[in-house]
Amino acid sequence: MTALSFPRCRLELDGAVGTLTLAHPEVLNAISPEMLDGLMDALGALEDPQHGARCLLLTGEGRGFSAGANLGGSGPSTKADDAGAVLETHYHPLLRRLRDLPMPIVSAVNGVAAGVGMSVALMGDMVLAARSAYFLQAFRRIGLVPDGGITWMLPRKIGMARALELSLLGEKLPAETALAWGLVNRVHDDAELMPAARALAAELAAGPTRALASIRKLYWASPDNGYEQQLDLERRLQREAGRTRDAREGIRAFLEKRKAVFRGE
Repeated sequence: MTALSFPRCRLELDGAVGTLTLAHPEVLNAISPEMLDGLMDALGALEDPQHGARCLLLTGEGRGFSAGANLGGSGPSTKADDAGAVLETHYHPLLRRLRDLPMPIVSAVNGVAAGVGMSVALMGDMVLAARSAYFLQAFRRIGLVPDGGITWMLPRKIGMARALELSLLGEKLPAETALAWGLVNRVHDDAELMPAARALAAELAAGPTRALASIRKLYWASPDNGYEQQLDLERRLQREAGRTRDAREGIRAFLEKRKAVFRGE
């Protein structure tokens, strides 16, 4: 295993899985510009071909995933009149980087995921939550509006009525309810969360990485595409996937009635 430290986060590379941990537990991993810079650097290391990472596992240290923006520190994120500016300079680049990551993402939500911390958690293609975890849109309690792309994401995941309820009332959404609403994929007992998340990440890391990355692109594009646009995108990405070594291996393994061995190529 290779462990790399960055400001307020760390990256552990174990085989083809990179585990990126938000690491400021004293404030429940509240996100600061310093942490955002660290996360961007960590993603750069994750994507370095020499490390061979093929899946990202995203989680938080200690009792929570992230309590949202760090309003108690110094810097632009603590000033309401700069809130819009710091979104564009720090938060949005991270969210776009996660959206465009050329590998699947598993989020392991080990406690509270509030505000923009909830936005980051939901960037996972597969979102696993501890039974004690909960989600919270608390912006209205400090006179701000939801951000981090959550007003795009929530209506598409759980519908407009529930999205408005979460944002207007600012009430906690327990993990079990989040599962019932379709916001997360699986809920595990607290002690079983990380073993289950690591097993899932390892399974995805052993898959046809380039095809999985293209699947991510297709589903991210789908909500804003018309039917004809989506058909065209499927055609183009299928053509690219069909030219990969993994596709040739997958078809050969199917015909030979054996398990495919994918290399992410």
